[in-house]
Amino acid sequence: MEAVSSYREAMIALTRELVAIPSENPPGNCYAQSVQLLSYRLRELGFADTRIEGDCVLSFVGEGDRTLYFSGHYDVVPAQSRSQFEPEVKGANLFGRGSSDMKSGLAAMIYAALALRDGGFLKDGRVGLVFVPDEETAGARSSRYLVDRGLLGVNAIGMLTPEPTGGVIWNANRGAITLQITVKGKSAHVGRQHEGVNAFEQMLTVAQALQALKSEVEAAQRSILMLGGRSEGGTNFNVVPDYCSFTVDRRINPDEKFDVEKQRLFAVLDRAHSEGIDLDVEVLQEGRAAAVSENTPLGRSLAQAVEQITGHAPRFEMCPGLLEIRFYAERGIPAYAYGPGLLTVSHGPNEFVPVARIVECAQIYALTAANLFLATDAHG
Repeated sequence: MEAVSSYREAMIALTRELVAIPSENPPGNCYAQSVQLLSYRLRELGFADTRIEGDCVLSFVGEGDRTLYFSGHYDVVPAQSRSQFEPEVKGANLFGRGSSDMKSGLAAMIYAALALRDGGFLKDGRVGLVFVPDEETAGARSSRYLVDRGLLGVNAIGMLTPEPTGGVIWNANRGAITLQITVKGKSAHVGRQHEGVNAFEQMLTVAQALQALKSEVEAAQRSILMLGGRSEGGTNFNVVPDYCSFTVDRRINPDEKFDVEKQRLFAVLDRAHSEGIDLDVEVLQEGRAAAVSENTPLGRSLAQAVEQITGHAPRFEMCPGLLEIRFYAERGIPAYAYGPGLLTVSHGPNEFVPVARIVECAQIYALTAANLFLATDAHG
């Protein structure tokens, strides 16, 4: 896979083009611009079987039915400053929002597919490039859109996604239920507060009940429940607050029962409502946990490729958040995350990716696919 190295400058250039598009989610900016650039570049590289489905880009290269999917997302979390959409290479690193999570990975996958095609490795197998939005909020325009239309994982023998794994392989992810709870009250002047209903005080009652659940699940199940990632309420210091809202983020391990944990969470809110607290609940995101065995043909091929290219055998670990692998895993398709970026910097103000890792990962994706197709050829 030495030929991949020759695409170094092209991968940097494409990463920079993608980073320059402010595809922030929320709210879901510049999806059309991202789709236009990705589909144009794919066709420019000779990937004739490229099409747009909703806000997703699908492109296939190779022959036959069995398909290894290279799938990633082009949306990014909101930037801390507009300068993050001005990509810059400084020394060994490329800086910019999405450089790590995961626009550099998209570039690496595209050029890995190009190397596989031009090297003659796709005579009896295809690579399916799938690029989606809405991943950062688990929205309906993401892989879920393809699932609903029967377009996800057709004839799949596996899936790779270039999440910023920092050198490990993620073969599992926690599930997530993220809620925004709005407690409603009645405003009144502070001097006549007895005529109002203090939403903040009632919110404290709800939060205390959720804290009890938090202590239980985190102590007994080594799981996660976070309160108040975002909170707001009231209009002024001298007015009884007529609303108070806060978020709850419940992360569920693969060995927990998702539906049971969801019911426990909502039971706390139902009890509060039955005790006279007026509240609304909005589900911001919901996704199930997933886990894939390390010992699948794709898992072995990926681990071997990582060791061959980097000189180090990778560990398999669980991602602390949601992953797109869940859409494939629940259909029995082996799916793994491995990418050039670093989780520690991915959503921060100084997000960057080591340029050398972009090239390394492109080599790893190409080698993984080549070995996987050879192995499946040998075993029929």
